[in-house]
Amino acid sequence: MDFEELKKKAHSLPYKPGVYIMMNKNGEVIYVGKAKKLHNRVSSYFNEGDKNTKTSVMVSKINDFDIIIANSEFEALVLESALIKRHKPRYNILLKDDKGYPFVRLDRSELYPKFSIVSKPQNDNAEYFAPFGGRNITKEAIDSIYKALKLPTCSKKFPRDIGKERPCLNYHMGLCDGYCTGKPDGSAYRSAIDEAAMVMRGKTDELCGILREEMERFAEEYKFEQAAEKRDRMRAIQSLGHKQRVLFKMSADTDIIGFFRGPAKSCFVVLKYEQGKLASKDMELIENPLEEDGEAVFDLVRQYYTLQGAYPKEIYLPENTADKDLLEDILSEAAGFRVKTFVPQKGEKKRLIDTAEMNAREEVERITTREEKVQSSLEWLQKALGLSEPIRRIEAYDISNTGSSDIVAAMTVFVNGRPLKNAYRKFKLKTVQGPNDYESMREIIARRIERYLINDEKFMPLPDLILVDGGAEHASAALKVLHEKKVVIPVYGMVKNERHRTRALVAPDGKEIGIATNQAVFVLIGNIQEETHKTAIEYHRTRRSKTSYHSSLEDIPGVGEKRRRDLLKAFRNIQSIEQATVEQLHEIVPQNVAENIYEYYHKKGVK
Repeated sequence: MDFEELKKKAHSLPYKPGVYIMMNKNGEVIYVGKAKKLHNRVSSYFNEGDKNTKTSVMVSKINDFDIIIANSEFEALVLESALIKRHKPRYNILLKDDKGYPFVRLDRSELYPKFSIVSKPQNDNAEYFAPFGGRNITKEAIDSIYKALKLPTCSKKFPRDIGKERPCLNYHMGLCDGYCTGKPDGSAYRSAIDEAAMVMRGKTDELCGILREEMERFAEEYKFEQAAEKRDRMRAIQSLGHKQRVLFKMSADTDIIGFFRGPAKSCFVVLKYEQGKLASKDMELIENPLEEDGEAVFDLVRQYYTLQGAYPKEIYLPENTADKDLLEDILSEAAGFRVKTFVPQKGEKKRLIDTAEMNAREEVERITTREEKVQSSLEWLQKALGLSEPIRRIEAYDISNTGSSDIVAAMTVFVNGRPLKNAYRKFKLKTVQGPNDYESMREIIARRIERYLINDEKFMPLPDLILVDGGAEHASAALKVLHEKKVVIPVYGMVKNERHRTRALVAPDGKEIGIATNQAVFVLIGNIQEETHKTAIEYHRTRRSKTSYHSSLEDIPGVGEKRRRDLLKAFRNIQSIEQATVEQLHEIVPQNVAENIYEYYHKKGVK
């Protein structure tokens, strides 16, 4: 990709947290970064402005980039660390800790054991927890657990410093249970550390189950204060588990499948987990398959692993299929070991499926062009309306009036879903007396067709579809005119919902065609209706404005368009001009014109 293509791609990214992976022309990962909002961060690399030398050199080598959307900024940080460790990108090297990716150590031989960060495990009988990424994220994980369980984060050493000083601010703020006071004691401390270790292993559900049983036991014994403490602790751990779900320990070699069917294209996504951590993302954009989503996922999974030649132990699918067991047999035979497939309905694994599908959806929405979306919408509309010919040109009509005068109408034109403004036409009603939408619709449709029949280039060609603002009666009025002129064009009314957006199209015979279920079509028709209504309203306001001033200022000798604007700017309204003296008027216009204005209003009495 050239620079402009990269810039355009960056500006199409979503405003969501995640990681971005920069690649050179050889497809090598040269930089991995995290972002709170992918759109803003990635776009900044391709916007004008000062950049340091390293960034400028790195940007000059970018040929493409990929993204992985995360559920939170915290998760994006974890993903960034995992991907940096996996790919070792050239331009990330200076950001790495020289000691590498740390482990968490817990020495239970101490009376008051603490978690510490070490470079690698030692053969010292301590307990070690697998690396979580960089040192910053590891420290953040420990701090989060300590905060949730109200463990001390100060520099005091226990039992040496128990009772030596007054408790710190954390104790008074309820962030620490105050082990420096001696209450709770060492036994309670070690119990809290045991709970923290379970969280480190990803066993938050098991721990919450234990706490729930203790809470219920205390409640049965009428020890409501202790029961409340267990309840609060359980809630804190549940919240912590949600925040740190990216640390969830899955089986080794696990793939999460996502699939999204868009208006023109579909996307197949594979999130690959190794040792419980997201290692990479694979995705394939394809034309919309004919099969239902479940069948499509079955075929895509089978083809993907057959072509790849490598198989995970577990695959989590977004859709169930009747051939699920067959899929397992095919993959297991090719892999040489048992490959299991699952379709999670709830819990952590379901949330990971949701993440994969979110990535698939964003890829489709980002890459699918507007033209493809519109074309798909027009094809859907053609089928829904039962039309034999494709819809290319749409004309829409709306009436605007505020009583018996200044009744106007607007005709807008959309070609391939885009407004063609130089083809818009405006009508001032000539034959209709008083507000009558049906007769007004008949008149403007008749005048439009008559101009076509005399080969007026401004009304060429005829549309493939006519939409009128209103219901079946409005559509019927338009259709009768077409029949009289022996012109065949399908006509439908645009029926609005309570929010004044088109919810359906209605035929002259009253049959409704719902469009709310197709978001792209709903937006397209809504935009047409809104644009037509706006055009009619603006023309009506213009007509009213001209009518308001024509009977007075523009009939006065010497007052042209510029002087009229100057007078209204100075006096605000016609009434003030009528009441002004010649001297006051002369401050704005020449003496003779000021006298003409004064004479017009005062001697002739014209209002």
